[in-house]
Amino acid sequence: MPTYLLLPLLASLLLVCGLLFVKRITSAGIKPWTVTLVANWFATLLFSLMWFLGGSVQPLADFWQPAAIAILYILGQVFTFAAVQHGDVSVATPVFGIKVLLVAVLATLFLGAALSWRIWGAASLATCGIGLVQWTPRSHATSVSHQSRMFLSIALAMAAAGCFATFDILVQTYSPAWGTGRILPIAYGMVGLFSLVFLPAFQVRAIQDPQLRLLLFAGGFLIAAQAVCIVFTLATFGDAARVNVVYALRGMWGVALAWLAARIWGGSEANLPRSVMTARLIGACLLTAAVVLAIRI
Repeated sequence: MPTYLLLPLLASLLLVCGLLFVKRITSAGIKPWTVTLVANWFATLLFSLMWFLGGSVQPLADFWQPAAIAILYILGQVFTFAAVQHGDVSVATPVFGIKVLLVAVLATLFLGAALSWRIWGAASLATCGIGLVQWTPRSHATSVSHQSRMFLSIALAMAAAGCFATFDILVQTYSPAWGTGRILPIAYGMVGLFSLVFLPAFQVRAIQDPQLRLLLFAGGFLIAAQAVCIVFTLATFGDAARVNVVYALRGMWGVALAWLAARIWGGSEANLPRSVMTARLIGACLLTAAVVLAIRI
């Protein structure tokens, strides 16, 4: 297994831990705009440290490239936090893994990548796993309102996956000309700048209340840290399809850690019926099989 695949593995864990904090703070009434602003400023700070990696600043006419990367990242963040706000982490997080298949398709269409049958097989397994992880039998359906919120969460998670899949392809495409130490600090500098649009909607009580402030800063920092792991890997090593298959393990962590957090702090995952947990376990096994298949290439 290439050692650089350990970075997306770490990113998958950091993301789920960060989203658990985000779920708690949004449950307390803090909107996604506030979380997005804080998480994006953390990302701007962390990615600025990559300037020492070097590179070549491209002509001003090419600055639309990091700008496009920044906009896709911001949109992906907004959709991600909204999905977590409207649904369970154990549902939204695995659905993000549809990005695996989207990256494989986009890599073939736009990068001319000759993806092996193992990558396609891994992407297909991961997609089936995602379907099982979010499955709920009709007999266990709750209110119409709850079902509507779950479907909204899934739709938002799929929108986030689409944004981040395109983001990954653009990072892999544009990084060689700029260099990792130039395109990422510039792109994330733009992320911090563009995120100022959320400032009028920032909820001050999120930083005035000590408990909310801890949740907000912990969640924002972990989300930014996982972005560093995954984006640095893509910019430096490419291999977007295989990196994203490993990153899809966040679906398994999402089920397990969300259940554990619900048992400790309360939440709907603690009271799931056995059939749902069995389906999610099978889905997690398929995701694991997808990773094993991918990293053997």
